[in-house]
Amino acid sequence: VQLQASGGGLVQAGGSLRLSCAASGRTFSIMGWFRQAPGKEREYVAAINLSGSSTWYADSVKGRYTISRDNAKNTVYLQMNSLEPADTAVYYCAAGDRIGWYYSTRGYDSWGQGTLVTVSS
Repeated sequence: VQLQASGGGLVQAGGSLRLSCAASGRTFSIMGWFRQAPGKEREYVAAINLSGSSTWYADSVKGRYTISRDNAKNTVYLQMNSLEPADTAVYYCAAGDRIGWYYSTRGYDSWGQGTLVTVSS
């Protein structure tokens, strides 16, 4: 199983970015995004179930980020709008089957390599 994340970059505050994560091997019950800022622990951002009928967000990104998935492409997306400097981090996609742990790294077995998002003020 491999997860390949892409789409990071440098953007000004208020701007938007769309991250993508393509999974190979099989489909997963949950796919999610986490992020890790310099000197901080990895934190949960958003998750989505297999059908896409349920999505969950951290309070810090609710209303600004949208997670979606295309199962035909085995790909999950993270649309990030109204970006703030505090959103600067390396973003990791993750895939797993322990849906009850969607908000925790415990829910995921496979991780992408990370993509850097930098938001300038």
